[in-house]
Amino acid sequence: MRRTGASIGAFYLLVPQEQVLRLVVVGGAPPDVAAPWARVALAAPAPVADAVRENRLIWVGGQDELARGYPRTAVALPYPLALAATPVAGDRRWGALLLMWPGSHPPRMTRRERGHIASSSRRLARLLDEAARAGRPVTAPDEPRILAAAPPAGLRTAPQPALAAADFAERLPEGCCALDLQGRITFLSARGAELLGRGADELLGTLPWQALPWLDDPVYEDRYRAAVISRQPVSFTACRPPDQWLDFRLYPDASGISVRITPSSTGPRPTAGPTPDLTSGPTPGPTPGFTPGREPDLHQPLPAPAPARAGQLYQLMHLAAALTEAVGVRDVVDLVADQIMPAFGAHGLVLSTAESGRLRIIGSRGYPPYIIERLDGLPLDTRVTPAGQALATGVPSFFTHPDEMARIYPEAPLISGKQAWAFLPLIISGRPVGICVLTYDRPRAFPAEERAVLTSLAGLIAQALDRARLYDAKHQLAHGLQEALLPHTLPAVTGLQVAARYLPATRGMDIGGDFYDLIRLDATTAAAVIGDVQGHNVSAAALMGQVRTAVHTHATAGASPDEVLARTNRLLLDLDPGLFTTCLYAHLDLTRHRAHLVSAGHPPPLLRHPDGHAHPVDVTPGPVLGIVPEATYPVTDIPLRTGTLLALYTDGLVETADTDIEQAITDVAAHLDEAADQDLDLLMDTILRQAPPPHRHTDDIALLLLRSTATD
Repeated sequence: MRRTGASIGAFYLLVPQEQVLRLVVVGGAPPDVAAPWARVALAAPAPVADAVRENRLIWVGGQDELARGYPRTAVALPYPLALAATPVAGDRRWGALLLMWPGSHPPRMTRRERGHIASSSRRLARLLDEAARAGRPVTAPDEPRILAAAPPAGLRTAPQPALAAADFAERLPEGCCALDLQGRITFLSARGAELLGRGADELLGTLPWQALPWLDDPVYEDRYRAAVISRQPVSFTACRPPDQWLDFRLYPDASGISVRITPSSTGPRPTAGPTPDLTSGPTPGPTPGFTPGREPDLHQPLPAPAPARAGQLYQLMHLAAALTEAVGVRDVVDLVADQIMPAFGAHGLVLSTAESGRLRIIGSRGYPPYIIERLDGLPLDTRVTPAGQALATGVPSFFTHPDEMARIYPEAPLISGKQAWAFLPLIISGRPVGICVLTYDRPRAFPAEERAVLTSLAGLIAQALDRARLYDAKHQLAHGLQEALLPHTLPAVTGLQVAARYLPATRGMDIGGDFYDLIRLDATTAAAVIGDVQGHNVSAAALMGQVRTAVHTHATAGASPDEVLARTNRLLLDLDPGLFTTCLYAHLDLTRHRAHLVSAGHPPPLLRHPDGHAHPVDVTPGPVLGIVPEATYPVTDIPLRTGTLLALYTDGLVETADTDIEQAITDVAAHLDEAADQDLDLLMDTILRQAPPPHRHTDDIALLLLRSTATD
């Protein structure tokens, strides 16, 4: 941070067995600001995750760029800033280093900053490698370490700096105070105490929005957060009851915030700086809850109250944005476990749905399998836990201590061993979807503010879970249809090695029109076909099944290669599906070692000769299927000597919006050049690794590899 001028820095440690990045240490920011990112899934759309996953430096030059590239992060950090995330890797991938600068930073990183970041990453990786080799591997702590800010340089050298600074402040006509980076008041002048209406002894060490009820508003706390993160001056006007309006101007640096307090003669004014509309979000306050019995005689102190409300609202917005990205039920479970549990300090999670009058557990964390097995399938009217009652009534239940739980549900503490519980019913339009249970290993208070946030969050989880269950049902239907339309196995053909793979496009129905097939015609001949029907929906898949069946029928009936495609073309014109199809058909004569190729507008196949040279085959294409009546399809004849490799593929392998398709085909051929006699499945893995990454390829990929071998 010192070498690059960054105002905030953090290190994330990769936990391989969990595939998450854990926040280990953070400097320059209070803990609640970092809370939404205490755990970041390696697959998450976040700068630190991208840096580790893609093994490259991620630079975000401003808030607009952050909103475009990482909208979920931008929701929770609506302040002017720049950031860099770089991987830390040595003997293994250790994690990521994150640095943030004020909004005044130029949109581009300097060469000096880039060099400092690279050298710091290497040095950190070396230290972690040495610790691991010495038998002292670094592990992620339960809570991240917060680095204390260094005192300003002047205070280390000036004589009696504290007294001199206090005297200076007392001589000023306006009031002033100082906050540390956690928001606590560390200094208050006499005039400042007079304007705030409380003595310095009452305010020192407190958070203003907690110690002064009239400042207990998320908007005011947000001004402090904006100053901490942006390192730019901000201001706001607040009313001290009954009618005293005060102007607050905040001046931040790396060690804290200086606040100037002056009477305002103009009343309230719009706040300066990047203030999000927090007032339209959920308003903390008392919420319905089910806490049976009187307050127990707690045997040990409860933890401190929950973080201040602005931090919780930002957590809520961040988690809401994350829940909108959850696709399947497993995504929802992982997101609740990876982000919602840490955000509220939970040690255990049980997520259940209501099915046929029973609670079916669809995900859990922090419980051994035998406990989950015992709790799974309990009836809704069970007296073992309050889950059924909470779901039936739609009222959240909070138990702060096992004594509370044991009075009504004596078995619950004995089964789980937990000490505090939050039962959050998941309801949509009065319809119960399921229940989310957060549990704690120690007694815990649930203040009204936290209960309000958890209740709001339960509604978001319910919507995400309902969407996810619908998606999973559609996905299972689509997957079953795709499997039914593609060949389950390819026939064994003497003199031919075969491998095939199909990859659907990025998340959606996972169904499309790409297809492949291998047809055994007789003992010495076979036909290979690959094609691509326009579209990625059920219509495309249905047409794909018809095209594949037509090709198979005409091929086995003895039609020549050109007639196979001509007859299939006439069938598609008769069906008039409104979709076109590209197709490549190869008739393989394994006795004469020849291949006869015909193409209906399909990308050219790749041929690797026995000497190792690979290149695209110059096949004269005919029209795509289903467009031109009475179309003809020229035949291209090529040798197929022993050891020759033929690769058939669809355009998803080589085509993206920002690539040259001819160059991409040449690149795939270059990989075949280096294949030697590699196993076809391994070769296929190598080729697919060079394809566009999953988040970029928007088309299905089908790949069929054929290698001619010696025949006895």
